[in-house]
Amino acid sequence: MLFFAIPFPMFLYYVINSEFDVNTLKDKDPYFALGIVVLSIILWMALLLGYFQKWVIQVFITKNNLEKIKANGIHREAKILGAHKISKLNSKFPTYELELCFKNLSDTEIRHKTIVTDIKPHERRFEAEKKTGILLDRDMKHAPYFVIASTTASLNGRTFIMRLFGWLFFSALVTGYYFFAYRTESYGMGWRFMSFGHPLIVIPLVLLFYRILVRLIFTKLGGLNNDSVILKFKGIKTQARLVSVNQTGTYINEQPMMRFELEYTDIKNHLHKSSLKKIVGLLELEITRQEMIEIFYNPENPKQIAFASDINNLE
Repeated sequence: MLFFAIPFPMFLYYVINSEFDVNTLKDKDPYFALGIVVLSIILWMALLLGYFQKWVIQVFITKNNLEKIKANGIHREAKILGAHKISKLNSKFPTYELELCFKNLSDTEIRHKTIVTDIKPHERRFEAEKKTGILLDRDMKHAPYFVIASTTASLNGRTFIMRLFGWLFFSALVTGYYFFAYRTESYGMGWRFMSFGHPLIVIPLVLLFYRILVRLIFTKLGGLNNDSVILKFKGIKTQARLVSVNQTGTYINEQPMMRFELEYTDIKNHLHKSSLKKIVGLLELEITRQEMIEIFYNPENPKQIAFASDINNLE
């Protein structure tokens, strides 16, 4: 994907323009060319600001959220169902992937996987069948949504500097490319060489498209999104009656997307009817013949539901 976003557009552009007639530049509208330059700058700024937020600012948001959970989180006791060591042999501290079982904010039992680094390995706290304290975020607005009670929030200076340097280096490359393109392609006629096929326009467009595509894949097609996270940590599990199942006509990897019409009752004994779309694999067709299906619903908005099987697989 990175190849088709950066090297490939540059290769095509410079191969096509290798026999470009410089004299045609003087016939181009300079204001139109400047408009394209401004558009390219806007695209690059949107891209770079997004990377800065993800690589740099998110570090402080996560640290602040950890400290907030430590101070105001709701305590739960979690049972360790499984512990898998994933750290390298020469790591200073061991890192484990834990599968935990605990009650969410609505006292519904859920399973969730998380990764922890054990700074006190001699205590052997993170082993299967043992219990550990956790703290749940009351608001559920930002990740992480819970922490191990013994967690301490600190900034990894080396990693943070590498993130910041990476962003500055990428920004410097973009700025340098503007100077390079102007110096080698202007021929004393300003920005008239700019066009919608120039890499300064194509590259940020492709990278922004990738960002939207990845977000679509993991939220829409996967059926899991931020609402699903809230459902997992705030939702109540109940049995829903399967009223009907119909194909939507959409196939993902030759697997049909089905629409499930469901009927269920909330804790206030109110009856609700809602529908869910789900990609059903060939080995999962049994779900379409069940009379009752486990779901999670949001007590604050009972129409917001998800299959319990999808919720439990959400990490």
